[in-house]
Amino acid sequence: MTGIAYEDFLDTSYEPADTDLVCEFYLEPAAGMDIEAAASRVASESSNGTWAELQVDEFVDLSATACGIDGNRVTVAYPDALFEPGNMPQVLSCIAGNIMGMKAVERIRLLDCLWPAPLATSFPGPQFGSRVRDELFDAGDRPILATVPKPKVGLPTEEHARIGYEAWTGGIDLLKDDENLTDQSFNPFDDRLTASLAERDRAVEETGEPKSYLVNITDETAAMLERVDRAAAEGCEYVMVDVVTAGWGAVQTVRDACEDHGIAIHAHRAMHAAFDRIENHGVSMRVIAQIARLCGVDQIHTGTADLGKLENEDTVGINEWLSSDLHGLADVLPVASGGLHPGLVPELIERVGTNVCIQAGGGIHGHPDGTHAGATALRQAVDATVAGIDIAEYAADRPELAAAIDRWGTETPR
Repeated sequence: MTGIAYEDFLDTSYEPADTDLVCEFYLEPAAGMDIEAAASRVASESSNGTWAELQVDEFVDLSATACGIDGNRVTVAYPDALFEPGNMPQVLSCIAGNIMGMKAVERIRLLDCLWPAPLATSFPGPQFGSRVRDELFDAGDRPILATVPKPKVGLPTEEHARIGYEAWTGGIDLLKDDENLTDQSFNPFDDRLTASLAERDRAVEETGEPKSYLVNITDETAAMLERVDRAAAEGCEYVMVDVVTAGWGAVQTVRDACEDHGIAIHAHRAMHAAFDRIENHGVSMRVIAQIARLCGVDQIHTGTADLGKLENEDTVGINEWLSSDLHGLADVLPVASGGLHPGLVPELIERVGTNVCIQAGGGIHGHPDGTHAGATALRQAVDATVAGIDIAEYAADRPELAAAIDRWGTETPR
């Protein structure tokens, strides 16, 4: 008989190997169980343990080790051989799978991961990352800018494209579908793609600036691949994927297809809060962003550093990780979005820097003079901030920015 007792998965003297995937968890043990017992069960369940003694003569030891305990924070090291290279669903089934529902823990949250070179480099990482600012837009020192036509669903194709033209010519770089606009009857995918790109081309000719379109291809995987091909054939530089709802395996497949066409992936994080909003349970946005980078997205929403309408979780720290060295993999461009308007731009850039994409919806289309003026106001606020000029001073002879400040001030919406 061969087996491993729960206590065999706990060794606080263990020093993780360079090839180990090291994960940090927040744990609240179940009633009647101490943190050591809970930690050992997490390491067991997420690797090769079970609750019963086994009738097995031989097996490969793939045990994880709970190697650090600091209050409710537990560090678990996983051996490299536990993971199939380049298979994100399998990795997550280990480190964020059954353990999320174990009776041994009242609450458990995957806080952070330290990705070793063998596992990290088995994934492709981003094709472009933040290089899109220079290679697609020649944006210089400023953030690139994006907008979603509002309302985000319900606009007919022609109106969607018209709003895109108004935004592009006002100074926006990217028109973006929102998370729940795909191929509905009121605005079919193919019609929207061709109509929007025609308006993009008109805007490029008028402004002399590069412009692009984040068309939402989210669907089951085969349909997404068809939409990648369609977007590429029409000359679109991007596709957008709702990465959490589509699933990480599908994202990996789309990443391969996008590389074949040389187009970038914009990641919308819809549904992320189902995993990360409760502070003591689930999976942190930091880890979700890490997974997205490994799977190969080029830009992803990471929040507004508490300035917008949505809950945020360490936006600055996540953005810093997305730009950090990861065994040679490209970085990811963070996207700040959700309740932004021109009056928030100076504080936002102070908090998150300029190597970002700033996206505003209502803060553009809700401008009293319409979408074109709203886009102009956002661009003016960015240009002023990057130049070190107070936006109120800059607005003195720029009526679009003045009207935006008059309407919204510097208040954060809810």
